Formats: sequence, C-alpha cells, structure tokens
Amino acid sequence: MSQEEMPESLRTAADADRPRGILTPSDRDFLLGRKTDYTDHSKKQKRNRIRRRVRNAVLDFSILFEYLEERDRNTVFDPDDDERDAYTQGITDMLAFLHLGTMGYHTPFKDMLSEGVGKAEQRLAGSNYRMVNVEFNVDPVGQIDVDDVVEKLEDEEFAQLTDEELRAFVRLLTMSDDFSPDETREEIKDRVDEYTQQVNESAETREQKLEELTN
Repeated sequence: MSQEEMPESLRTAADADRPRGILTPSDRDFLLGRKTDYTDHSKKQKRNRIRRRVRNAVLDFSILFEYLEERDRNTVFDPDDDERDAYTQGITDMLAFLHLGTMGYHTPFKDMLSEGVGKAEQRLAGSNYRMVNVEFNVDPVGQIDVDDVVEKLEDEEFAQLTDEELRAFVRLLTMSDDFSPDETREEIKDRVDEYTQQVNESAETREQKLEELTN
C-alpha cells in the first residue's frame, strides 16, 4: 500500500521515516504490505517477533506508570499541533486494540479499565483513600424510527433526540450516495457564525431576565 493509497487517519503512523516505536520500520512495512518478498518461514518469524514486542510493551507500561516522571509523561501526551489528530487517533486505536484483544481474557476489560482509572485517580490525589466509580457499558445502537427522528428535526425538538438516534441518524446520512464530507463541512462552517451569534444572544437575554428577576 503506497502512501497515497493510505487512509488519511493512518498517514502519520505509516510514515516510512517515523522512528521506531513498538514496531520497527520493517515491522510496519510488513504489516502494511509495503514489503512482500517474505517466505512463509520468514513471515512466521516476523509475526512471532511482533507478538513478543507487543507483549513486552504491555508489561513495560507497569514500569512507565510507576516510574516515568510526570514531566516526561506530560511531554509524551503533548504532540505538535500538526500531529495532534494522528496522535488522538493512535490513542483511540490503542484502546480499540486493547478492548478487542482482551475479549475472552480471564479478567474482563471493564474491570481492568475501572482499576486502571482508579489507580490514576489515586495517583492524582496522592492518596489511596481516593475512591471513584467507573462505569463502562457497551450498548449496541438498535433500529430507529427515521420518520420520528425527521419529525423531531423539523419541529426543532433537538432536546428530544436521544444519543442513540443521533449516532444512528448520522451514520445513515454518511451512507447516503448524496453525502459529501467536503460540502457538508463547508456548509456547516458557513453557519457556525450564525449559530454562535444566536447562542450568545440567548445567553445575554437569559442574564438580563435573571437580573430582572433577582433585583
């Protein structure tokens, strides 16, 4: 797969000049199909080496959490502006990889997620007495009543739309042959100023009414 054929979300990660991470540049070329002159035996060896590095990377996070200095951690999670979107995508895909990889694992992902967030909160508070509840549920989006959603939109009953309806409706829109991301982006950008003005005006009106009621 050439750089030009690469999805936009992968172009920074797939850059041939990017330094080694868990994967070596050779590993990336192998997984991305940029190098194909492998024998069956060498492919097997390559996959084995990648698996070992990933497993050892997981173990390394115990050391990173306990001993990497805060300033170093902050620097890791402060990418340059031109890499921010790709970095965010990398974090998202890392979580997706962990969720997918731990399905069927002897400890459920949600339990590890809860314990991990709890440990981070205790580190922030500097106390083991910091206790938090972490909720994680995977609720599939079911069928929606399209006519009902459109009726709510026509009546500007936006508060009545559920998160499930919004996600499903947006997905259905993007599946339409008439949907154009670029045209939609430009159209929404053209309306942002108008929307912002309306929001600001409503806030000012609220403050005026509140002041009248409290004086």
